[in-house]
Amino acid sequence: MVSGQEYCLDCGVRLPGPGAVDAARGMRSGWVIRAALALVVAMAGAALAVAATDGRSDRAALVTATGGFATVPASTTLPPPSEDGAADVADWPAGEDGWTIALATLPQTGGRRVAVARAQKAGGRGLSQVGILDSSQYASLHPGYWVVFTGIYGSEAEATSALQPARRFARTATVRRIVP
Repeated sequence: MVSGQEYCLDCGVRLPGPGAVDAARGMRSGWVIRAALALVVAMAGAALAVAATDGRSDRAALVTATGGFATVPASTTLPPPSEDGAADVADWPAGEDGWTIALATLPQTGGRRVAVARAQKAGGRGLSQVGILDSSQYASLHPGYWVVFTGIYGSEAEATSALQPARRFARTATVRRIVP
């Protein structure tokens, strides 16, 4: 018989005493003890968390911010027509900030007449409050462009709700914030 032999080589009967099988059983029982200990620690942590909340439900009210301006611009009417004779095209109201829908952004090197023609075409297609603004006059826009717009809105949500009719005229129409 050799040290660590568990079975008789002649008849196959298990030999008495500690062997490889008993050592494996000892290892198996070791992980069970560690797992049970981890479970006890987790349950103690859960009990402490419940005790720390003390069962109170005095939760603070959840407030959701939706963005936009706190106040609506003072005037939603456009000024009289511009000096180049376009009867139905206007400029952005002086000193007011708000939201609008930009129908086209045209380089100023092409001249204002191109922008006026685009604005008149938009007005002829049923869009209201169509106007032109000089992007160089507004901090929220890149300078050097004529922006053909439709509508003056107090919030981004209002402008977005009017976007679909504008996209029938210009597929690339976008909502823009206008800040002097």
